[in-house]
Order: sequence, then structure tokens, then C-alpha cells
Amino acid sequence: MAKMILHGNFRSSAAYRVRIAMNLKGLEYDQVSIHLRNGVQFSEAFAKLNPAHLVPALEDGPNVLRQSLAIIEYLDETSPSPPLLPKDPAGRARVRALAQDVACDIHPIDNLRILVYLEKQLGHDQKARDQWYAHWIRLGFDCIEKVLAGGKATGKFCHGDTPGLADICLVPQIANAARVKLDMTPYPTIGRIHAECQKLPAFQKALPQNQPDAEK
Repeated sequence: MAKMILHGNFRSSAAYRVRIAMNLKGLEYDQVSIHLRNGVQFSEAFAKLNPAHLVPALEDGPNVLRQSLAIIEYLDETSPSPPLLPKDPAGRARVRALAQDVACDIHPIDNLRILVYLEKQLGHDQKARDQWYAHWIRLGFDCIEKVLAGGKATGKFCHGDTPGLADICLVPQIANAARVKLDMTPYPTIGRIHAECQKLPAFQKALPQNQPDAEK
């Protein structure tokens, strides 16, 4: 069987999520780097894979998949071990909500195309863009910390004692927070879970600096 092909970028947090999921499941895959700052995502070839001009895109044989959460749930259905979602409906809803706190509320307004628009169209400098970036992460983390710290289902990881979809989304967002030097002191539960994740080879292998296209 041919390897799956992940089209992404070392710095993309959405691609980072998919790498973690694939590593947790022990899946083999090749990577194709899409250089976002050089505009490769707007090429005709990549547009055939994802008309939205966003990474990641995953090729699995004849199937071309896009949107990181959809890709991860596809992987969970086609390679169900280990599962990334709990068995019970309430647990699945909790994990999906935590994942969406990142993927739907924080990430879209801090994405590269938003930052480029702030710079090119609205004339904001790097300091202003970093303030924008940190503001939305802070709002999201304020919510996530309360849910995790006060949740009976929180264990070693976001939900119980095995990593899942919520951890997969949270860890890349913490990497983004580090880029803008966000003070993580108010988020001890997030920090503890992040430390647990970083002990695992699947998360270590997925780190941006460990990717073939990482800037040295």
C-alpha cells in the first residue's frame, strides 16, 4: 500500500495537529512542503488539492482530504487504534469542544493570511500583529484552562490518561503562544498537560523543528 502524503508546512499548527495524530497511530507518511510565505499554496498544482489554498491536505490513495479536524477524524475511523475520541457521547462532545476552542475560535483569526492582511491592507507593524495574536490566544486559553482545571474528566491529558484530539489541537497552539512570548503562568493545567505530551515520541517527532522543511 502506498504511503499517505501530507502536504503541509513545519510552522503550520493545523499540519502539526495532523502529524501528531498520524504519529500516535503509527502511520507512515511522506511529507510535501508547501512554503506559505513564498505563496506556494496559491499554485495551480496545490489548488487542485485544496481550493482554499490552506494546509494541510492529505492524499490517501485516491482520496484527497482537507481541514485538519476532518482529516484527524478520518484517520480515527480508518485506523481506529489507538482511538483519539472517547467512547461515550458526552466525552466525545467534551473533547470536540476543547479541540474546537482552538481550531475554530483561536486559530482562524491568528492564521497567516489574517496576519498578512493586518500588515499589508491595514498597515499594522510586527508589534501590533503580535499583540493581536496574543490577545486571541489569551482569550481562548482563559476558557480552556477553566474547563481543564475544573473538569472531573481531566486526567494526565485533556481527557483521561491517554492523549486524544483535544491534546492534538492544544499542543500546536502552545507553540504559537511561545512565538509571541505569551505569559503561560495563568495556565498551569494547560502547562502540565503540555509537559506530559512532550514526553511522548509521537509529539516529539511532530515538533516543527523536527520537520524536513524546518528553517535552520
